[in-house]
Amino acid sequence: MDVQTQNEITRVAVRAAQQMLAWGAESDLVEDIGQRMGRAFGMDSVELSISANALVMTTLFEGRCVTTTRRLREHGLNMHMVCEIQRICVQSEKGILDLAAASRRLKRLTPWTWNRWAVVAIIGPSCAAFAHFFGADLAGCLITALAASVGMVVRQSLARRHFNVLINWAVTAFIATLVTRIGGLVEWTQTPEIASAACVLMLVPGFPMINAVADMVKGHYNVGIARWGQATLMTISAAIGITLAMQLTGLGWL
Repeated sequence: MDVQTQNEITRVAVRAAQQMLAWGAESDLVEDIGQRMGRAFGMDSVELSISANALVMTTLFEGRCVTTTRRLREHGLNMHMVCEIQRICVQSEKGILDLAAASRRLKRLTPWTWNRWAVVAIIGPSCAAFAHFFGADLAGCLITALAASVGMVVRQSLARRHFNVLINWAVTAFIATLVTRIGGLVEWTQTPEIASAACVLMLVPGFPMINAVADMVKGHYNVGIARWGQATLMTISAAIGITLAMQLTGLGWL
């Protein structure tokens, strides 16, 4: 194997690891996929160092090392992308894909997403169901569904315009809470506080929190702490939006 081939194998392996991390995979899985991709194409060993915003990979073949660094640009959470990269890795290990084919597949990957209006249609009733479980009346459940749906439209619109995620969370929480607070002001519902609590459940950063704990449990403390910090800031941003809406309407937790 010549140096050029080893360089290309390193590029393919680090690209797979980079995309896995960017799309929300836990660090242990990222490390595993990067190493397996390298070994699938003939490397003796692959070493991968993961930090909060960068990857460093070294491939070793017959005593010759190639090291490369890639900066991480987060894309959000998309398990479709994670599964597709794992599929490419498995097919490479089985010999179904050669190096060139794997490289092309990785470059052509595009995230699959739900239709935005289908998401809105799902989120509204979901938050309304939580409001019902919490004891809200029928009007409170309907207001929760409306507030969550409006909030999701706002969240999607801000995300499409590439607003900072913290601003997105604060504005979305503010709008959703404001809708439920208005419902309380005009006395459409007797349980506006339950509606206010349920309509923002779509903003709970559960996946980043789970990944953060998983990373720290498995020894990836730097990435785990970074993810934990991001999830905490998202929660604080949502709390700020909720508080501003409550202050604007003059209603606290009734």
